[in-house]
Amino acid sequence: MTSASSVRSASLWPLLIAAAAILMITMGARSTLGLFISPLNTATGIGIVGISFALAVGQFMWGATQPIFGAVADRYGPGRVIVLGGVLIAIGLAATPFVSSQWALVFWIGIISAAGAGAGSFAILIGAAAQRMPAEKRSMAGGFINAGGSLGQAVLAPLAQAWITAFGWVSAMVSMAVLALATLPLAWPLRRRVAAPANAGGPSAPAASGPSMRAQIRTAFGDRSYLLIHLGFFTCGVHVAFLATHLPGEVELCGLSAQVGANALAIIGLANIVGSLGAGILGQRFRSKYLLFWVYLARTVLVLAYLWAPKTPTTLYLFAAGIGLTYLATVAPTAMIVGKLFGPRYLATLFGLTLLSHQTGGFLGAWLGGVAVDSTGSYQWMWIADAVLALFAALVHLPIREAPIVRAQVA
Repeated sequence: MTSASSVRSASLWPLLIAAAAILMITMGARSTLGLFISPLNTATGIGIVGISFALAVGQFMWGATQPIFGAVADRYGPGRVIVLGGVLIAIGLAATPFVSSQWALVFWIGIISAAGAGAGSFAILIGAAAQRMPAEKRSMAGGFINAGGSLGQAVLAPLAQAWITAFGWVSAMVSMAVLALATLPLAWPLRRRVAAPANAGGPSAPAASGPSMRAQIRTAFGDRSYLLIHLGFFTCGVHVAFLATHLPGEVELCGLSAQVGANALAIIGLANIVGSLGAGILGQRFRSKYLLFWVYLARTVLVLAYLWAPKTPTTLYLFAAGIGLTYLATVAPTAMIVGKLFGPRYLATLFGLTLLSHQTGGFLGAWLGGVAVDSTGSYQWMWIADAVLALFAALVHLPIREAPIVRAQVA
């Protein structure tokens, strides 16, 4: 006889698949932007620093909008937020080929398109899943959704490069815009807001008897563990944005073909499917802060090894495979710590705020990478800074406490 919990779990799979597919599109489209830097510079003459700044603004905007859209999703449901996001991504990408100045590029790709990606990203999707799932399943759900974003990078990066080569960068970017509209029907399973499940594993009383959103945010920023999460996620943002934006440029400086850069991004995405799913599964058995410690420490070792190694396609692919295992494996454990501390009721908002810190780091990673290569002709100093920051992030997670903040229930 099928148990009620088994039926409930089975009914959640359409939601998880839809959420993973949405992230596949929004993250996949964003991951291709580094491939457009060189052709965009050739077509517009804006310059590497100017284009890097526009993409850096996009990194920040992607993070800044997530707590805002997360709060809207917590109050009204995630479906309409995701629909708005898909429309904004499509408009921003479709308008980008017609820009002729840095500030127009900042507006369309750094603000409009990035805000749309924020409306269909981690905070909203993982928050929606957490509100519908028992505590013991949330880590797995977060890893599964996160893997969708990784699959998007694995599929869309080489596809976009092949499209650029065959039909030109304008056609490729417009195609990405059309693809973004596929998120609209996928939002249907997430159209309603639901109350947190009773076995939330943290302070998760229904909204009528629990703390208000403002009180929960105030409690969160008074907690040392939550602030340490922000510090660690900030450094993660520097790392991820630098790689996503400038790895194709690094490949070009090494004298390798643009296809090698696209392949490396695809390998990162494929490896990150394993990393994301693995982090989600391990998060059900081990403390999330220790998973994050080892993930960031592994990044440190990989970056230092890359700096030492000869720059060949094989080296790039091995580095991409290794870094891909850690690339977004931080997302599910970070979300799980926030959920353990404060419960799932306002997870989209509170996790969204950590993503704002992540993307503040992302702004610096994308922008300073362009500044570094323009000033010195290489990314050497950025790689060194990346390794130092990864080590810092590993150590920052050790003092974090993974226990509910009981006082948050006092309204």
